[in-house]
Amino acid sequence: MAHVTINDVARASDTSKKTVSRVLNNEPNVRDAVRERVMAAVAELNYRPLTSARSLATNRSFMIGLLYDNLSPSYIMEVQAGVLEACEARHYSMMVQPLVSTAPDFVDRVMGILSRHRPDGLILTPPITDHPKLLEHLRKIDLPFASIAPRQSKGCIGVILREREAAAAMVDHLVSLGHRRIAHIIGDRKHGGGIWRLAGYRDGLKRAGLAEIPQYMVQGRFSFESGVAAARQLLALKNRPTAIFAGDDDMAVGAIWAAAEAGVSVPGDMSICGFDDTTIATQVWPPLTTVHQPVRDMGKRATEELLLRVLDKGEARMVEVGYEMRVRASTAPAPKIGRRPAAHAR
Repeated sequence: MAHVTINDVARASDTSKKTVSRVLNNEPNVRDAVRERVMAAVAELNYRPLTSARSLATNRSFMIGLLYDNLSPSYIMEVQAGVLEACEARHYSMMVQPLVSTAPDFVDRVMGILSRHRPDGLILTPPITDHPKLLEHLRKIDLPFASIAPRQSKGCIGVILREREAAAAMVDHLVSLGHRRIAHIIGDRKHGGGIWRLAGYRDGLKRAGLAEIPQYMVQGRFSFESGVAAARQLLALKNRPTAIFAGDDDMAVGAIWAAAEAGVSVPGDMSICGFDDTTIATQVWPPLTTVHQPVRDMGKRATEELLLRVLDKGEARMVEVGYEMRVRASTAPAPKIGRRPAAHAR
């Protein structure tokens, strides 16, 4: 069967080729009746616009690039889903590129990717979103980009969340359950999230009148493996904490794994909670108490703002989204001081 063209859609909908193009690109000032007629013809003819033809006509690639350097697969999958949803709504494709932002040739690699694929814009995730040399190059070549959770949001477009406030709220939750020995597994300090969540943890301790204990603050890397290692360190303390607040869900799940390894009941002997509310939070047992960060929606909103700028459809901005507490079975009232089960025999 011959390939269906935009001209076929125009004839079937009794409109012009230009009108069909405006409908497909979600442009304003098209009457609803005309838009419905065009979309009905698109569905009936199973029309799929050729990206190459659109690119030649508009000098655009109709592709958005997503760059990431993040050890949390749960987080990245959620971001990707949101970016893809926004791209498909505008008939754009998505390119996903993992990178190592600390590599000496990082900026050169990104420039090579841009040269080969020529995306119309980029979605930057932490810590890439704060890479000064990359940001300088992108501005120099005038390539639009949107940032997810940048540490410096002034002059940027994208999406942010009040992570410090949310982390303090999680400490409040643990304090309300009677916990006084509360530890924190710190996220990667290259990420704004690692810094903000540590600051929120400290804020929560301060307003509860609890002293900071250096041994209760252990560095992680936003990965399951680093959560296991950090929790083992905390579990080995003589006066170990009764609660662990991990900087993300992957590290929290690692902490639950380490607790099970040591014969420590969660939440009976120790409460464990996380941050993000990614899919893994409800797949682990017990289900994880966490801060719901709408990661998928953040990917979508950042892409929508980027496309506003790329397509010149309105004023793009930095959007702030809200958080919610998700209290599940991994947190419970603090055990009585001194309660400490024997470790399993090795």
